[in-house]
Formats: sequence, C-alpha cells, structure tokens
Amino acid sequence: MTDSPEAPDSCQRISLKIGGMTCAACAANVQKALSRVEGVSEAAVNIATEQAAVLYDPEKAAKSQLEQAVKDAGYYVIDRAMSAELERISKQKEIRRQKAKLIVALCFAVPVFYIAMAPMIPFVALPYPATLHPDLHPELFALCQLVLVLPVMGVGYRFYTGGYSALFRLSPNMDSLVAVSTTAAFLYSLYSTIRILLFQEGHLAHHGLYFESVAVIIALILLGKFLEARSKGKTGEAIRALMSLAPKTARILRDGQELELPADEVLRGDRVLIRPGERMPVDGVVNEGRTAVDESMLTGESMPVEKNPGDKVYAATINKNGSIVYTAERVGEDTALSQIVRMVEEAAGSKAPIAHLADRISGIFTPAVMAIALAAALIWYFVKGDLEFSLTIFISVLVIACPCALGLATPTAIIVGTGKGAQLGVLFKNAAVLQATHEIHTVIFDKTGTITQGQPALRDVIPYGIEKAELLRLAASLEKSSEHPLGQAIVASAEEQGLDLLPAEEFLAVTGSGVEARISGQTIKIGNPAYVLGEAAPPPEVRSLAKMGKTPMLLSADGALKGILAVADPIKETSREAVARLREMGIETVMLTGDNQQTADAVAREAGIDKVRAGVLPGGKVEVVNHYRRASHLTAMVGDGINDAPALTAADVGIAVGSGTDVAIESAGVVLVKNNLMDVVTAIRLSRATIRNIKQNLFWAFCYNTLGIPVAAGLLYAFGGPLLNPMLAAAAMSLSSVCVVTNALRLNRFQG
Repeated sequence: MTDSPEAPDSCQRISLKIGGMTCAACAANVQKALSRVEGVSEAAVNIATEQAAVLYDPEKAAKSQLEQAVKDAGYYVIDRAMSAELERISKQKEIRRQKAKLIVALCFAVPVFYIAMAPMIPFVALPYPATLHPDLHPELFALCQLVLVLPVMGVGYRFYTGGYSALFRLSPNMDSLVAVSTTAAFLYSLYSTIRILLFQEGHLAHHGLYFESVAVIIALILLGKFLEARSKGKTGEAIRALMSLAPKTARILRDGQELELPADEVLRGDRVLIRPGERMPVDGVVNEGRTAVDESMLTGESMPVEKNPGDKVYAATINKNGSIVYTAERVGEDTALSQIVRMVEEAAGSKAPIAHLADRISGIFTPAVMAIALAAALIWYFVKGDLEFSLTIFISVLVIACPCALGLATPTAIIVGTGKGAQLGVLFKNAAVLQATHEIHTVIFDKTGTITQGQPALRDVIPYGIEKAELLRLAASLEKSSEHPLGQAIVASAEEQGLDLLPAEEFLAVTGSGVEARISGQTIKIGNPAYVLGEAAPPPEVRSLAKMGKTPMLLSADGALKGILAVADPIKETSREAVARLREMGIETVMLTGDNQQTADAVAREAGIDKVRAGVLPGGKVEVVNHYRRASHLTAMVGDGINDAPALTAADVGIAVGSGTDVAIESAGVVLVKNNLMDVVTAIRLSRATIRNIKQNLFWAFCYNTLGIPVAAGLLYAFGGPLLNPMLAAAAMSLSSVCVVTNALRLNRFQG
C-alpha cells in the first residue's frame, strides 16, 4: 500500500478482479504497478481473493489506465460483470483444467522417475528392460527420458511463459524460480545427452541426467497448485452460500397482470406476489395478506415471524404459510442480503495490518532467493569443482523457496474467518477491524436498546385494598387515551391478560406529572407521587422500586390510593450471559446512559456490568470512549441508536446491533445481525481464532523457508549431513501451501 498523507475528497475506491496471479510475488508486482499510476492514493492486492482494492482520483487517473497498468505488469483484469454463477463455473473449469494437466504430468513423470531411479536402487531387483539400462544402452536411457519429459514441460508451459516474462521485467515471481531451476536442469541434462550420443561418454555422462528431476518437480508443483486451487475454492463457500439464498425470479403484479421476471429486474414500487414456501426476491413492505416468515438466514431466530400489512419483509427469507402481496422498497444491490454479501466480500478482500509484514517480505523474497541460489551454487562449485553437485544445490534452493505459503498465510484465514462470521450473524466490515477485535480490553455498552430491550414493560402491580386485575384494568382504561410510552406499556400488559377496558371521560394529561379521567363515576388519577398524593408521603415501596431502576406510578380513585404500578425497560435475555462471558475473557465492561444514576446502577447490577456512566449526552459518550482509549485500552463501543454513531466511530472497534439505525450500522466496523449481545462474545472469539490461525500460518511459512533454504543450500551437507534432493524440495514446497490453506479452513469448524 502506498503511503499518502491524506487522500483527496474527490478520490473513489474501485475493486478490480485480477487474473494471471500465481503467488504472493505476483500480488506484490500488481500492487506496485497500480501504485505507480498517477492519482492512485492506495492500492492493496489480495492473492487469495484475486482482487485489487484501489483508491484513486478520477480527475488524474481513469479506470482504463489502471487496467493498462495491470496488463503492463503481465496480468489482466477480469470483467466484473461476470455473475457469481459464471465465476463459479469459471473456477470449476480452471480446477478441471489443472487436474487434467496434473494427470498428464503424472502419466509421464512416473515413467521418467522409474527409468532414471530403478537401476540405482541397491539390493532391490526391480523389473527393468535391458534395452534401457544405462550401463548397456546409455543412449536409449537418455533419449527415452528426453522424450518423456517434454510433455511434462509442455503442460507446465505457464511456469516458463509467466516466469521468464516476470524475470525480464525485473520482478521475478514463483514461476520464475520454477522456470529457472527446471530450465537449468533440462539444459544440463540435454548437454549430457549430447555427450552420450556424440562422444560415447555413456558411463560418465548418464549420471548428469536430471530429466526425472524436471518432470517430478513440475508434476509435484502442479499437484500443489491443484490442491491449493481446490482448497481456496472452499474459502469463499460462505459468500456463495449467502448469494445463492436469493431466488432468481420474482412474480409481480403490473397493470392487473401477473408477470414472472428475473429478480434483478424488479423495480422499486413493484407489487410482489409471494405464495407459501417461496423466498422473497427483494425487500419491501406487506400490503395484503398475513403470513409467517422464516427470517433465520438474517436473524438466526428459528421461530417464524408473523407478518401483517405494514410489516417489512426481506429478500431470501422464506414465506411459510400464507400468500401475501408486498411493495418492493429495496431491490438489486440495495437489499439487506446484498449489503451483507458486499460487506463480507469487502472484508475478505481487504488486508489486515498483520498482512503487511508478509507482503513486504514476499515482494523482495524471490530476487533474494535467486541470489542465494546462485551464490550457493558458485561456492560449492569452487569448493568441490563438481558442476552436477552445484546444479543440484541451485535447483533445490530455487524450488524449495517459493513463497506461496507466505503469501497465502493471511488472506486465506481472513476469507474463511469473515465468511464464518457472516454465517453466524457477525459481519466484519474489513480485515483491520477483524484484527483489532481480538485485542479488545474494554467493551462499552449503550443501555437503551442494547443492554435493555428498548421498550418499557410493566414489571410490578401492587394493589391496596383492590384486586390486582382491577387495579390494572383501571390504569389501562385511563392510559388508553395517553400516548406516553409508560402508559402504553400498562395498556399492552392489560391486553395480554385479556382484560376488558372501561370507557374514560373528561381525560386530562398534565405534562411530566400524570393523567386523570372519570371512569365508572370515579375520578381516577395516575402519575408520580406528587401529582397523585400531593403533600402526603408516598408508601415505602415507591423508594424501593426506584432503587431497582423502575419507574413507579401511583393510582388513586376519588383521592384514595389504590395501588402502585412500576414500569421498566427490561434487559435482554442475553445481556447477563454476554457480560459474564466477557468478564471470564478478562474484558472490562462499562455501561453508558443518559438515564439517572439510580436507574443506571440498577440495570448494571442486573446485567453484571463493572462500571456505569450515567447522565451522559451523545457528545459525552465520545469523551468516555476517548478516556478509555487514552488509558491504552483497546476499546469497543456497542450501540444501536443515532446518538451512538459518534461514539461508534470514535472507538477502536464500533459494534452496531443489527436492529439499530442505519446511521449506527454505517458508523460501526462490526454489525451484529441477530440483535443478540452474545454475538459480541462471538465476534471477539472469532477474531481471536482467526488471528491465532494467521499467526500459525505465518509461523510455519517463515519456519519452512528459514529452515528449508539453508538445508537446500547444503549447510547440513557441509557438516556431514544429508543433501536435499530437488524432487523432495518440490514436494515440500507444494505441500507447505496446501497445509497453510488447510489450516485456514479449520476456522469453518468454529462454533459461536
């Protein structure tokens, strides 16, 4: 990524799909080429997703210039208009093509290996034709291997075209290492064959044949490429699974006619007809009919949600029983499902800070390895005076040092981690947020709508000389004419219990105090103690209810106190468990609220939260977040409202509850789709698992190259140890990449 003080306001971000890349060095080459284009502020290329994210000024650079820069670097841009299905088919074709090449390579490499090695195996009499024996017919021994190795080199032609092209541009990659090493082995073997044929030096020259090394190296690398491609194909399964949920067609009503159209042709305002068992093609609002909808793909909740006229429905959710007609509101790329897919793709395509170390090393690794291979070969030649031995060293170092594993270590884990998060309802907007989440020390929660349900509910009914049901009936009959949220909570409770409400006359509301009316010939008042009791002292229950964070309301009939009704915003069922799990993980919890200290303390006690900041305005929330950040605590803010957006932005990691406002979701780096605070725990645990996986990958990749290169260069041999055979080097190089990808795929077993 290029360093730039600040990108101009006119900059735009574009994502390019890059073809032709084979390793981390390729990604580094494309990144450098894009960075050199005038007007480009940032460029990041991800080898695992084959995507380039570019921030550029359209007034200074055009998209065509970016594409040309990629082409000049030896690669190409894939048309983004290609649908996900076509892209999947294309990748499947590529895997089949690689499999076919592998089969051809193995069919010829195995005979070459057998012909070359069978006569050299001591104490074992393997079946072997006498006409090919090197001691009897060295010319046939050499020519047969030459004929068999050519098809193997033919199916591996891309190593040569891509490798030498990159080498001539002074930006060598993995293919360059393979091309140079196998070319050197082939040319020396060809030279030995000519010596056998022209100068009859069979007994001397047949030991200088490396055709089997060329064939086996290419075959093993093709095997690694095939296994790697097949494994990488699995890393994007979560994204493809999400995309496949949306139906391909939609049934709409236009001008009194029922039409079936492709889902991407549905327009905003179209009336969509959905029958039982069908999936919603777009987001919208129900106009006609009633049904139950399975929204588990969005919310994770297994129970169907009742839908009536005026309720929202979302693309890819399943209509269970009734037929409905709804108006399309969000179509195409604007549906909730498309936004989730886009968020996951962007996160998978972005780079975590931990990836930059691997990027920098991969960028200089290949030329450094070529220099090491040449230096080692020359040193051994001067020490031993044996050209064949020096060639073995040269080939082994080049082959074993391919930096594929290093380049795949981070992006594969990021892809699998973000995809798994999407399956669990935890959306990371980019890789940097995913990495930062694992280091969270303090989690700050908004209270209303985050820890609590956000809707007041009747919690206590305390009657004085009257039946509890009658007290609730009188209160609900009075509050039915009120629009106050506390009053509506009382009405909702009465309706749940099936109480018949009484008519209220002469209704009067006193702002901030209470309401009164005539019911059944009595003057009924409900409100705060001063409004209902005047100068009289309130009963002791009022104080105890207030200490528990509840709002007590007194009810009187003709001046006589009849009871107390307490309303509170109850905490979510998952809040206490989520906070307990965070504390077990060593994470400090803080609650922010604009409520009074008494109510805040009561909610915090019930949820088990460590610290409370009450009476905090939206601007004050930012100050609290910054306070913890200044204390060197990596801080996460969890919220759902518009007033939480500044604090979500200020925090190291902003976590928006999915049921919250669009502003909050836009301001956050992590979105909890299911509105479940246990997913805060899931996000942190998944982040920790992903970063742990990346570190494992980087460790093995670094160790592999650090240990492999000296062994290949003959360090152990110099002290009486073994010498690494080029074929074993090729096998180790291929398997290292497969191991890294396979390790990343273990994240699919993560459980929330």
